[in-house]
Amino acid sequence: MVSGFRLFYQATDIEKAQHYHAVLSLRGVQVELCVTEQLNARFLRLNPELGLCVDASGLWLCANGMKMRPDWQAEIPRLKRASLKSEMLARACQLSEKPSLLDATAGLGHDSLLMAHLGATVQLVERNPILFSLLEDAHRQAQQDTYLQATASRIQLVFSDSACYLQQLKQQDQSIDVVYLDPMFPQRDQNQQAIKKQAQVKKQMQLLHLLLPEDGEMDLGDELLALARQVAKRVVVKRPRHAIFLADQMPDHQWLGDACRFDAYFSKD
Repeated sequence: MVSGFRLFYQATDIEKAQHYHAVLSLRGVQVELCVTEQLNARFLRLNPELGLCVDASGLWLCANGMKMRPDWQAEIPRLKRASLKSEMLARACQLSEKPSLLDATAGLGHDSLLMAHLGATVQLVERNPILFSLLEDAHRQAQQDTYLQATASRIQLVFSDSACYLQQLKQQDQSIDVVYLDPMFPQRDQNQQAIKKQAQVKKQMQLLHLLLPEDGEMDLGDELLALARQVAKRVVVKRPRHAIFLADQMPDHQWLGDACRFDAYFSKD
């Protein structure tokens, strides 16, 4: 049970607030409904603790004077520029073959959106009930967007712990073409010690870090690699260009960019 979240709303949005309250309660989140006269920038500054808010456009995560949610509509310009040839991610995941793909580290879903746009059928797995609800809201809005409808139809949201879900696939003797891993906190030094990011992260990532502290542990995704390799023909890991290998396992192939790289591990079968 996740506790201690307040959900702010204006009186005109009471039905939306009650809907999200019910949804989050079913997912184990204890939420206190709090009505306010105005849900504006000043209100957010005066209520800096991590919480949720609802307005006419849907559900938001808020803290420290900011609010955020996965904004898939904002990704449309990127999608319009993207092609199988221009995207390093597309080559790493062999999107030209329209694979079945499992994104085991969902984040804000932007990479999954791109991969679905370029032809993959994507399962987007997220265990955090609040982030999952935010992704669900983004998916719903994408289904109503003329440009994003076809892409959204190729994305299935799965509310599950990725490790458990991969184990379940193995037990059911199911395979998948590609498992994609983009750990939330990927940077470590060569002595396996967590290092601090030098540059301030974007607003969206600041709030995600508040939501997903992993009880003080860095979520490096190491345990997922071994599980993914048991069910996938190909595992693709997104890393900062100079980061060490995930779980210290050398990949079978790499695609290198200026700021990041994609490490690929191929099935031996």
